[in-house]
Amino acid sequence: MKSMTFRDLQDLPPTIDLMTAARALGIGRSKAYQLARDGEFPVRIIRIGDLYRVCTADLMKVLGAETGDRVS
Repeated sequence: MKSMTFRDLQDLPPTIDLMTAARALGIGRSKAYQLARDGEFPVRIIRIGDLYRVCTADLMKVLGAETGDRVS
């Protein structure tokens, strides 16, 4: 699993799929889905039918990288 840089995070759209969020957090696929199902994923999950989405701004807060902080 390729890790994400701060710059990668800044380039993400407003919401992302569960696996992109898991990759940013260093969580594997099986564990990510288990945490999401159990309501224990470290970032708030937006559920749309069978889809799990994560708000990028929430993810960045959990990672300590606020959306207003830009890297040049």
